[in-house]
Amino acid sequence: MKKKVAIIGYGVIGKRVADAVAKQDDMELTGVCDVISDWRIHSAIKKGYAVYAATSESKNTMQKAGIPLAGDMHDLLEVVDLVVDCTPKKIAEQNLEVYKEWGVKFILQGGEKHETTGHSFSAENNYTTAINRDSTRVVSCNTTSILRTLTALKRANLLKNARGTLLRRATDPWESHLGGIMNTLVPEKDIPSHQGPDAKSVDPEIDVVTMAVKVPQTLSHLHYWNVRLTRESSKEEVLKAFKTSTRICYMNYSDGLVSNNTIKERYLDMGRPWGDMYEVALWQDMLKVEGDELYYAYVVDNQAIVIPETIDAIRALTGLEKNAENSIRKTNESLGIN
Repeated sequence: MKKKVAIIGYGVIGKRVADAVAKQDDMELTGVCDVISDWRIHSAIKKGYAVYAATSESKNTMQKAGIPLAGDMHDLLEVVDLVVDCTPKKIAEQNLEVYKEWGVKFILQGGEKHETTGHSFSAENNYTTAINRDSTRVVSCNTTSILRTLTALKRANLLKNARGTLLRRATDPWESHLGGIMNTLVPEKDIPSHQGPDAKSVDPEIDVVTMAVKVPQTLSHLHYWNVRLTRESSKEEVLKAFKTSTRICYMNYSDGLVSNNTIKERYLDMGRPWGDMYEVALWQDMLKVEGDELYYAYVVDNQAIVIPETIDAIRALTGLEKNAENSIRKTNESLGIN
């Protein structure tokens, strides 16, 4: 039986999760819920999604704007098995008690703290621990990429510790006119930056430290990693380890993929919605191994990488699939991840 899923917050992540849910044959997108009445919600209407108002105030505004509403958030919660909350920071935390009151399972995104659910999710790491839980939190885009790459090395018994520098996009592309930065670099004042401890919330055994700098661009994040291996290794062995993740793809600098914008253009040419890259795009010909030290770099699509993880989390929480590999394979096929 298909599980009924609601999306609360139809923004950058919400609209992508909605489309991904709609592609699954074991899920049903019951509706999307928000407070907006501008062009963004009209996109949902054009796709045939049922639209619900998140608050009584927004209900009045949306009705005045001519938005055809199927009801309010409580009407939506009455008929669904699970909610994916994609609202901005602090809003999701306010919604928790509502979900608990209605007895609905829920998934939060990485902007919320681990403590809000007591469980943080990454499909290739801890899928089975999320099965039939009431809630989980899909970790952030950067943390997802960290876990995918370091876990691949850990599976091969190669990972001792890792130190990474993150060049973080300033804001989401569509909001560049609001919160972008120009002609400056803004380092996060705390070392480690929050991504390292966040990765440990999924796998406490990983020895990882991160540092981050906000840079004046909005397309993606760029990571540089220095990993101490458990022993001397080779480039071929490391690449073989990374290939155990179906959500890491190789790029070659020599192919002209020399920047985040060229990589983005490649995915647009591939026909991906919004040019989305669900995978970690790792430069194969840049990767270097010297004895027991590994150096590599990759690009993270901040708007897309958590989408497949969220679909897998839905299956785990609702008990649709008990096997992580089966869920990952099913999600990959539906989203065109080869």
